[in-house]
Amino acid sequence: MPGAGAERCAEQGDDVLSQNATAAQGVAASGPAASAPTQDVSSDMLLERVLSSLDDDKAVDVVTIDLRGKSSIADHMVICSGRSARQVGAIAEKLVERLKEAFGRGARVEGKETGDWVLVDAGDVIVHVFRPEVREFYQLEKMWLPPVTRTGAGAGAGGGPGVAEG
Repeated sequence: MPGAGAERCAEQGDDVLSQNATAAQGVAASGPAASAPTQDVSSDMLLERVLSSLDDDKAVDVVTIDLRGKSSIADHMVICSGRSARQVGAIAEKLVERLKEAFGRGARVEGKETGDWVLVDAGDVIVHVFRPEVREFYQLEKMWLPPVTRTGAGAGAGGGPGVAEG
């Protein structure tokens, strides 16, 4: 039944990320990645590899948000867009493959079937890959970035509301 996953996510609300983190730990402990040697990886090294993978796959409008001190779910959140549902799914799939290859660790993926919004939980880095229309609708950046204070005549100029681009 198409859309059943979206309804389930809507019902679960804020518990989705905590459940994904718990599930990712279980997958890492018992899945195929358990047989591969896992490296002790800093969140910054993981973020660097994530950004490199997104760049390789032509993800657009990449935004990196530092969550340290703001949330315990992860150290970094990366939000990006793909131009189509097919590209969104491919970006997420290649990211998971590259992380497993580079660090010997699996990542939990949600939403790849529909290709509108794919969440990749890599532990210390959470990656959201959107189709542009879906990203505009949910506006995750607004939830996590500080509000913009506009003063003076040149307030409209610049790169946007505190967006750190990668």
